[in-house]
Amino acid sequence: MTLQRFTPLIALAAIAGAWLPCSLNAASKSDPKQALAPSADITAEKPVIYQVFPRLFGNTNTTNKPWGTIADNGVGKFSDFTPLALESIHALGVSHIWYTGVPHHAVVNDYRDIGISLDDPDVVKGRAGSPYAVKDYYNVNPDLADNPANRLAEFEALIARTHQADMKVIIDIVPNHVARHYQSLAKPSGVSDFGEQDNRTVQYDKNNNFYYVVDTPFSVPKLQQPPLGGQPHPLVDGQFVESPAKWTGNGSRLAKPDANDWYETVKINYGVRPDGTFDFPRLPKGFETKTAAEHFIFWSNISASEIPDSWKKFNQIVQYWLAKGVDGFRYDMAEMVPVEFWSYLNSQIKHTSPNALLLAEVYTPSRYRDYIHLGKMDYLYDKVGLYDTLKAIIQGQQSTSAIETDRLNVVDIASHMLHFLENHDEQRIASPEFAGDPIKALPAMVVSTTLSNAPTLIYFGQEVGEDGSENAGFGQPSRTSIFDYVGVPAHQRYMNDGKFDGGQSTLKERKLRKYYANLLNLSHNASALRGKYALLPLKPVSAQPNNDPGQFAPPQQNTNDKLFAFSRYDSQQQLIIAVNFSAEPQNLDIHLPKSLIATWQLRQRSYELIDLLNISAKQNPLNLKVTNPSLPLSLQPYQSVVLSLQP
Repeated sequence: MTLQRFTPLIALAAIAGAWLPCSLNAASKSDPKQALAPSADITAEKPVIYQVFPRLFGNTNTTNKPWGTIADNGVGKFSDFTPLALESIHALGVSHIWYTGVPHHAVVNDYRDIGISLDDPDVVKGRAGSPYAVKDYYNVNPDLADNPANRLAEFEALIARTHQADMKVIIDIVPNHVARHYQSLAKPSGVSDFGEQDNRTVQYDKNNNFYYVVDTPFSVPKLQQPPLGGQPHPLVDGQFVESPAKWTGNGSRLAKPDANDWYETVKINYGVRPDGTFDFPRLPKGFETKTAAEHFIFWSNISASEIPDSWKKFNQIVQYWLAKGVDGFRYDMAEMVPVEFWSYLNSQIKHTSPNALLLAEVYTPSRYRDYIHLGKMDYLYDKVGLYDTLKAIIQGQQSTSAIETDRLNVVDIASHMLHFLENHDEQRIASPEFAGDPIKALPAMVVSTTLSNAPTLIYFGQEVGEDGSENAGFGQPSRTSIFDYVGVPAHQRYMNDGKFDGGQSTLKERKLRKYYANLLNLSHNASALRGKYALLPLKPVSAQPNNDPGQFAPPQQNTNDKLFAFSRYDSQQQLIIAVNFSAEPQNLDIHLPKSLIATWQLRQRSYELIDLLNISAKQNPLNLKVTNPSLPLSLQPYQSVVLSLQP
């Protein structure tokens, strides 16, 4: 919408209706009743990232035996991401797919017939293995291939199919640690394995890839549950040969780590001495304002002998995957690695692929700006902030006023803070431990998606209300297992034996997915969501107005700590967004500040508001006086509206 001038008396449309929209996609500005397909040119300005485990995505087996083998429980494959499957993902509004668990990690399954060494279950978590215990960075998980010997080509074909579906590919890089037994069969000529050239007689050397417990062999910790749930296996004997022992991935320096340590991994040495001092060049003062290109020049002028060997190895790894068409990386536990390394690595990546998407898991707010400005990350998790707050609001432990506090805490870096309500580390929304019902989180999802210019991430199955209740083996229910072979029931019902049409889904699951698709497509179709923000004050309304008996719900006590409203706008579009976290209907007046009316240049003219989340809802005109501007609304339980100002 182009900027309009309006008269002092303005007719507004209040939105009444169900919490789920009838249409799949966002409303067109020129024709608000017309459903829009995802834009063919989805941009990276406000990405929507779909995290998915290929191991789980295409699995149609519903057995779900605890600690079940592939024969018992089945496993998904790269080939399950058919053009139809990818089309269904893209229809959600997805711009990037984060294929999780792709690099070849330690597994229990026997692939010796294609030259892969056996992994010892004593240092493998679960039956399928941890995706964050990478064994070979130059190849992919053999479990995921129809022909394990041809696994790399099968993943390259998936990259091509994803690109053909107008989406980009992200994979994991786990810089802090690797599997206890790292052994690359596919490394390019001139590349050595991690630890292959280490001096193992010393605890630390700058060019060692690992830290060592000198003269002491590794001992398997006393585990809280036996490997493979106690099922027999020829290698399960409480022993694993590693001499000398290496420091464990979470930093434990014990030859026998604790069961709660990341005992299946070993920590990478980045030139950080055991006393915590640094053995590498530091970034000069003022480099937080430098571009990635300037960081690249800085490191190009540093002698190769001053760069720790582990830095070079990871640069070789990311360059390898960029050359194969990967479009970005998600970095696991990035804050456990020095920020100078990220300056080095990410500036190299941006030099090769300027549009690569770089997403980092960082949980220390005081360090956010270092990893963005010095480390040249594109995006960080907004976990210790918006995610924690939204979860607490859903659970009735926090007021919606905390949303604005969280927003202001990162206002200078807001566009860099990735928003999410689920990922593989967090409890499923529908689990009893979180919300117990996916509908209760819809207001939070609207806030998460529309609050800022930041990207949105959803975890596969979230869009159909998966509850993560399966007891797969290692770990506890509420999070879909990342360590075992398991089916994902709600997703399997939507998948419908490869038709991806929701043919087995419940009505609630189908409506939920349509809601997600409508909301996430707004990320690309609503330009205002890449514009400015204004908090909108709320006034409680305790009675139903007599002049419009159908407009408000029956009077309810107004609980402002369950309501939140704000505006997103640019020169083309103005949005008013309001959400109700309450299980009760809520009547409210949204106050439009005079400054916002002046910015929007509203004058004497009637206009309507269309709810882009529920465009089929009945439109009831309301009056707004510029001298006392307010928008009365009635929101049903857990209802949200995204009201677009129409010409």
